[in-house]
Order: sequence, then structure tokens, then C-alpha cells
Amino acid sequence: MNSGKLVLVRHGLSIYNDQNRFTGWRDIELNAQGIDEAKQAVQLLNNIEFDLAFTSDLIRAQDTLRIILKGIGQTNIPIEKNLALNERDYGDLIGRNKAEAAEEFGAEQVHIWRRSYDVPPPGGESLKSTADRVIPYLKDVIIPHISEGKQVLVSAHGNSIRAIVMVLQGYTPEQILKTEIGWCEPWIFTFENDVVKNLEILSRPDCKSMSQLPD
Repeated sequence: MNSGKLVLVRHGLSIYNDQNRFTGWRDIELNAQGIDEAKQAVQLLNNIEFDLAFTSDLIRAQDTLRIILKGIGQTNIPIEKNLALNERDYGDLIGRNKAEAAEEFGAEQVHIWRRSYDVPPPGGESLKSTADRVIPYLKDVIIPHISEGKQVLVSAHGNSIRAIVMVLQGYTPEQILKTEIGWCEPWIFTFENDVVKNLEILSRPDCKSMSQLPD
């Protein structure tokens, strides 16, 4: 019987998250709080011996992974970076303050762009189109390692992780849109013979009651 693990971690708070701006594919670094959140995740993951890790093409996810691996003393494992795990591309909204965007385009329209499954913002991606690039990478590249019984760590983003959770949990688009992915709060999937047998979601020690909306 093959038993593997997949651990999903959303990056810590970034500078744009803190400024309430749409981030998407813009390469924005973690702020001080985000760095601290990544350090807190170390306490939650230091009992898992990882075989390899995956992350996106964006520095906030890469730095979160680097902090975690350094903290748990596993910096020597293989790491694969791929834009398939990038956050949803917010297109023309990138860099805009969310409140200002609501004033310009109308609050209802911005809400539709942010909270619908298949309506993209101008020049950007919907959650559906994000899932269309994340899910093949999950199935073709990540899952085969888990099938071999390996323990895999993925440091990514709110919406790319949503796409993975949707598949593994069999969620509908409506369910996944209501699913919150906390900053640096690991989702730990345990597999047996390629089937998810258990899901554990860990909370950080000083988790603040703040918005966990995707970035």
C-alpha cells in the first residue's frame, strides 16, 4: 500500500495584500507580517520529512517556501518552480487598490470578477482558467510523486491552491468560491493508493481574524 502526503501552503501576507491591491502575477515580496506567518508555519510542519517541494514563479511563494524549509532544516530537498502554480492573473486590475477599482468599475462588477467562477477581469483569468492550468500540472507532475509514497510540499497562492483543493475534495465551483485558504495555514492531504484518506487543516498559533480573500 502506497501512502503519501501533499501539503499545501499559501504564502504569507505580501506588500500588495497589506495595501489592499490586486496582486496576481506581479512579483511582490512578503511584508514583515508575511515573513512572520511563514515562520509560524515552521512550527506546524517540523514533524514532516519532505521528499521534494513545488512552488510558483513568484517571489512571495518562493520566499515562504524558503523560510519554511530553512526553519524545518530541510533546505536540501529538490524544488521545482513553475508558473502553472502562479496566482490568478488579475489582468488590468493588477496594482489597483480594490476600493478604487470598485469606484471606477462599480462594486458589483468588481465583485463579479473576484467571486465568479468563470468571468475574468479585463486581460486576466477567471478561477476556471486558473484551474485549467493548475490541474494538469497537479495530475501530470505532482500526483505521480505522491503515488510513489512521497511527502510533497507546495507553496503557492490562494487561487492556485483553491484549484487543487477543488479537485482533491470534489468541490463544485460554488463550494470552492466559499473556501478560505488562510495565510501559511497548511492543508495536509494524506493519500492511500492514490485516494485521499484524510485532510487536516492547521491554524497558525496567532492567527488573526482578518480577510483571507485571494490575492
